[in-house]
Amino acid sequence: MVFIVILIICFLLQMIAPWWIIIVISFATCGIIGKTGKIAFWQSFLAIFLLWIGYALFKSLPNDNVLAGRVAVMTGIKLWWALLLVTGILSGLVAGISGYCGYQFRMAMLAKKTDEKIA
Repeated sequence: MVFIVILIICFLLQMIAPWWIIIVISFATCGIIGKTGKIAFWQSFLAIFLLWIGYALFKSLPNDNVLAGRVAVMTGIKLWWALLLVTGILSGLVAGISGYCGYQFRMAMLAKKTDEKIA
């Protein structure tokens, strides 16, 4: 569920919002419907990893990977597909950490409410 929500919302908002919207969406989604920290991290990671890799391939394949190849050489990676992989992993890590933080934020707020009721 987390995977699908993040994937769809980020796909739609990436058209009009800056790249860092993935942080906000992952945090909010996992803060609301994340079941465990492990699920929050990995589902966020995979959703954004696949979204960015897919979008990069969608943009890169029609022009025979010319721009991706040039950027790869410029960054020292030398292979256009390795650049896509690095991009996917970095964006996935950003989203995964954000999702995990959202889940932990919710757990902290629930613990605070429980502590207030006891006192």
